[in-house]
Amino acid sequence: MSHTLQNRKPLLARIRRIKGQTEALERALENAEECAVILQQLAAVRGAVNGLMLEVLEGHVREHLGAPDVPEAQRAQDLDLVVKVLRSYVK
Repeated sequence: MSHTLQNRKPLLARIRRIKGQTEALERALENAEECAVILQQLAAVRGAVNGLMLEVLEGHVREHLGAPDVPEAQRAQDLDLVVKVLRSYVK
């Protein structure tokens, strides 16, 4: 079973919190809040997304790269995928 299926409830809870944070950001922009309030909300959203990314990435690495029974060819493919995702994420 995939790690995202095993951890579905906490991942969905994180997504729902992120959704609430982005809705708060939208309201702040609609209400013409001070830029400091908007920057603070942006930082909160970014932190929440980073936390979600780390949780999913850690599960992927542990399941697909760290498991002893993963064939070497599959491990190399998964490693390439992780590197590709990390490169796009830090751009």
